[in-house]
Amino acid sequence: MMDMLYNLGLGFAVALTLKNVFFCFVGCLIGTLVGVLPGVGPVATISILLPVTLALDPTGALIMLAGIYYGAQYGGSTTAILVNIPGEATAVVTAIDGHEMAKRGQAGLALGLAAIGSFIAGTFATIVIAALGVPMTKLGLLFGPAEYFSLMVMGLVFAVVLAHGSLTKAVAMILVGVLLSCVGADMETGRERMTFGLHMLTDGIEFVVLAMGVFGFGEIFKNLADPEKRDLVKGSIGRLWPSLRDLRENMGAILRGTGIGAVLGVLPGNGAILGPFASYAMEKRLSKRPQDFGTGVSQAVAGPESANNAGAQTSFIPLMTLGLPPNAVMALMVGAMMIQGIVPGPQVIERNPELFWGLIASMWIGNLMLVIINLPLIGLWVKLLQVPYRLLFPAIVAFCCIGLFSISNEPAQVMMAGAMGLVGFALWKLQFEAAPLALGFVLGRLLEEKLRQALIISDGSMTTFVTSPLSAFLLAIGAVALLVAVLPSIRKSRDDVFKDA
Repeated sequence: MMDMLYNLGLGFAVALTLKNVFFCFVGCLIGTLVGVLPGVGPVATISILLPVTLALDPTGALIMLAGIYYGAQYGGSTTAILVNIPGEATAVVTAIDGHEMAKRGQAGLALGLAAIGSFIAGTFATIVIAALGVPMTKLGLLFGPAEYFSLMVMGLVFAVVLAHGSLTKAVAMILVGVLLSCVGADMETGRERMTFGLHMLTDGIEFVVLAMGVFGFGEIFKNLADPEKRDLVKGSIGRLWPSLRDLRENMGAILRGTGIGAVLGVLPGNGAILGPFASYAMEKRLSKRPQDFGTGVSQAVAGPESANNAGAQTSFIPLMTLGLPPNAVMALMVGAMMIQGIVPGPQVIERNPELFWGLIASMWIGNLMLVIINLPLIGLWVKLLQVPYRLLFPAIVAFCCIGLFSISNEPAQVMMAGAMGLVGFALWKLQFEAAPLALGFVLGRLLEEKLRQALIISDGSMTTFVTSPLSAFLLAIGAVALLVAVLPSIRKSRDDVFKDA
């Protein structure tokens, strides 16, 4: 307990410096804006801003990117409640009852419950991360090359199982991502692989180029192809702060949602997205009037929003302690860390304790900022929601191109990102999810490196992956998860969960 308090003290000492508070504020503000204006989500925004992080120190860069992520979760609820358009997949459930509350003149109450639930969930998630950080890191230090390889295989399997849509398409995206990570010079022999004689591929595909193309440009193409549909609430927002009675009625939903989201957020794949759906289902089951759900029940907003925020923050646990990104945003965080020369994993807490604990402390500060700065700005967000999205996209494209060019001063990188954008748009049209592609790409190099190291240590014997108890256990978990996922009943319930997301 004393160690945790000491570590949190170190974290707050780092996070409360003027520079890092500023980066946290900027991240939360950008994240909320991104969440409020559906069309460019946190994945695309973080992809666009990756070049900016080159000019920042690692701690400041990660604090800002993390603020964008959980700020977008918060902002997504604003759009879901006021416009009935989920800014994020995790806000789909919030839109069901939140918008009905808004049409009854209770938009302020819904927004206030979402804010308070998110803050309570964020506070709890911060404590969970602080409590599990050191034990998980000590566990990570027990991992050798074989165990790390098996861990990453298990993570990729979960990414497949929890991905939207077809399992076959998710597997294909993982494999494509791993293959793309192999482009460039071989890490041992130095010979070129899959470069097709193109000089710009000699050093491999830059993660920033892939991320900004598939997620940034691809998202813009997708939104330009979709007609804008809005159902903006015209009436009064109403009071923002819930009464003591409202808090008493919704506190159980907030605490249950926080617990569900905190647990599911750790799962690789789309665990954080499952949280709000699971919370909604639980509240409906526990309710004395389940038939009212869908007509404007406050617990159906407070619970899922708490699960949403808790899951967003606990998804940092496997990233920071084991180096395993559980979702596409965390994959981008891995990219940001690697750009800064930091290898994610159990060594981070030992070699960069200021970064690890500073990031954790900044999450609590960021959640407090989100409540303080956003509820008074509801009127501004309502005005912004009236701006046609097509007017925003030219500026975003220009910013992307400048950022890409600034990385290497090569026009070819901008052209490659444009081509990746077309690929991202094609994937969307063909109903392929791009998130497993990013995970496969980020983990591909590490997967190959650990595979080679394990085989060298074992003199080329593949049995090394099953003779190690920990490695065999991780592979068994992955195999069971994949087998369970292909069962017809499980596949049907899985599709039901994600049909709206």
